[in-house]
Amino acid sequence: QVQLVESGGGLVQSGGSLRLSCSASGYTLKRFAIGWFRQAPGKKREGVSCISGEDGSTYYEDFVKGRFSISRDNANGTGTVYLYMNNLKPEDSAVYYCGADVEGYRCLAAQRAGVLGDRDFDFWGQGTQVTVSS
Repeated sequence: QVQLVESGGGLVQSGGSLRLSCSASGYTLKRFAIGWFRQAPGKKREGVSCISGEDGSTYYEDFVKGRFSISRDNANGTGTVYLYMNNLKPEDSAVYYCGADVEGYRCLAAQRAGVLGDRDFDFWGQGTQVTVSS
């Protein structure tokens, strides 16, 4: 069982930035597709961005394109995935979760479909709260 751990959330003013991290204790995430998702109160969980385990290609939902950036650190052996969030807006406030797809191709599927769904991601973290004040 892979337990993902998210960190980096917090309270930030509109226009500010945060960096979220997704890692797994005792495991490397290098070959997993990692997706970032978020859930605001009263709303369904939605996809935000992902990075492929196959080729490192990425996908972003339209509402974060140009503001968020996802990357993977392969140098330290853990494959920690980061989500850089810039120009944050109040509507970005939510609990952010990372999910891991062991087979590694869910992000490629999102690129083809034009949407990142949370089905079939195998492991999840507990989430980290992001709050953007206006």
